[in-house]
Order: sequence, then structure tokens, then C-alpha cells
Amino acid sequence: MKPSRLVRTAIAAALLGPACVHAQEYPARPVRVVVPFPPGGGTDIIARLVTQKVAERLGVNFIIDNRPGAGGTIGAEAVAKSPPDGYTIGVVSSSHAINPSLYKKLSFDTLRDFAPVTLIVTGPGVLVVHPSVPAKSVKELIAFAKARPGQIYYASAGNGTPPHLAAELFKSMAGVNMVHVPYKGNTFAYTDLVAGQVSVSFPTIVSALPLVRAGRLRGLAVTSAKRSAVIPELPTIAEAGIPGYDSATWFGMLAPAGTPPAIVAKLHQESARAIHLPEIRDKFREQGLDPVGNKPEEFAAIIRADVAKWSKVVAAAGAKID
Repeated sequence: MKPSRLVRTAIAAALLGPACVHAQEYPARPVRVVVPFPPGGGTDIIARLVTQKVAERLGVNFIIDNRPGAGGTIGAEAVAKSPPDGYTIGVVSSSHAINPSLYKKLSFDTLRDFAPVTLIVTGPGVLVVHPSVPAKSVKELIAFAKARPGQIYYASAGNGTPPHLAAELFKSMAGVNMVHVPYKGNTFAYTDLVAGQVSVSFPTIVSALPLVRAGRLRGLAVTSAKRSAVIPELPTIAEAGIPGYDSATWFGMLAPAGTPPAIVAKLHQESARAIHLPEIRDKFREQGLDPVGNKPEEFAAIIRADVAKWSKVVAAAGAKID
């Protein structure tokens, strides 16, 4: 006599263990996706694009929960302190690896309290200058700045933001002394940059490209290790005079530490598939973003390396946020 479905499930549970059976059943209800930035921003858009496709495949809703504030640490805390059952995940940016060096007291450990799922996309910043700056290349900018120590002002979207630290990495590796002018967001930084009140910045490619193409800013190079397909005429900073320079921004998916490996694996599988769907991949590439979808252990290694890398840059810059 053929065993019933209930009996077969019980046999599977005994042979495969509870984690595997839970993964087969997962997800049985909606999944909360914490985004530690406001609606409409880059992290939010990326999270929605990917999780919508994952939700369609898995047959449950993935509900975006925006938890902005404190450089992304409020949302990260919400993920770290959630039950590790796969029903709360987070989508974070590379600021997640910078924050441990900026904030004296975090209520979570960036390396221990999360289970990385996958790196979704990476994207470069762009080294831009106001058209009044005579430099037409990275080497010329370095020479220009060295001849005017402390007289060149660069803008960022705020203390500790990726554009700020990209500039500090540039300063330390190029041996130049430029003065930081932090703004409360990109909008204010761009206003003064386009007006020539400040001379240099390292914004994201998504926000900088329209101004570069309109001739309102001059692009000198991209901050990533390889050229961008949307503006291939710009060299990398490493190519253009500072070997080894790399300050790409990334966006990735995390779960709370202790989430069953089989559930992490399922989230990775479905997310990676969504990332490389032609319609999603093309949307990313149009924005100058490179789809990734790597393995959890590979994403974990990137986070560890970036925490170490940016701690040195933050220490050299003296940047702190209480």
C-alpha cells in the first residue's frame, strides 16, 4: 500500500532534518524587506525591483518596510534583531560596511549579526569637477591640487557617505590636501558644485551622468575597478593615475544571523535568478549598475574586506558620527 502524503512528509523530516523541510515549506507567509533608506532612493528602487520578481516566483508578498535614519543603522538594527526565520530580510548599501567605523556605539555587530544572502549590484561613482577647474584628467587634477594645498574644496552628501570616503581615499592615495564641505544630501551639494562654489565631488554615476552629459560638470574618471558601460570613455581612477584605487558602491541582501542555511540558499537562488532576468538586468545597466548575484560566502567576504578597508580611510579622515 502506498504511504500517505502525511507519512511521506514525516519520513522526509526524519531523513533530511528540520532545516531542509522548513526550507521546502518556506515561505508560507509574507516576507518583510527592511530598506534602511527612504522610499524612492537607490536602495529602495533596487530592493523593489528584485524582491517583486522573487515574490512572483515564490507566491507570497515581499513587503517593503522603509526604516530610514542614522546612515542606515536604524534599518540594519531592525534586521539584526528580528527572528532568524527568513521572514525578515534587509537590502543595504555599502554604507553598511562603513558605519562600524563611523558610529561609536552600534547595537549590532556588522559581521556577526547578519547572514549575507547575495550582492545585488555594484556601481561606480564619478570624479567630477566644475568646468572652471582647468584639469582635464586625474593626473592634471592631482597636480592642480598639489600646487594649491588646502585651497581646493570638494562636496559630499554628508559626513561618512560613500562620496565623502571615496574622496578621502583619493586624497590619501594621491597625496593631496583638499577640504571637505559636507552637505545635507546630494541636492544641496550639486547646487553649489554646479554654481562653482566648490570644485570637486565623487557622486554616484546615476546622479552625476545627466550633469556630465549636459556639460555642467566635467567627468574625469570613474571610481570603480573597471570602466562603466554607460560612460566607457571615462577611465578608472586606477587607470588614470592612482593604481589600486577602487571605491565602487554596492547594494546587497542580508538576513539575520542564525537564519537556516537552507532558507538563505533559497533566498539566494531566487534573488540571483531575479537579478539576471533580462528586464531587470537591463534596467540596472541603464543606470550604470552591474548585476552580480554572487554566493552568500562571497558577499560575506566582500563585507569583511570593506569593513577593514574603510576603517583605515575613516581613521585617516578623522570622520566620526555620534
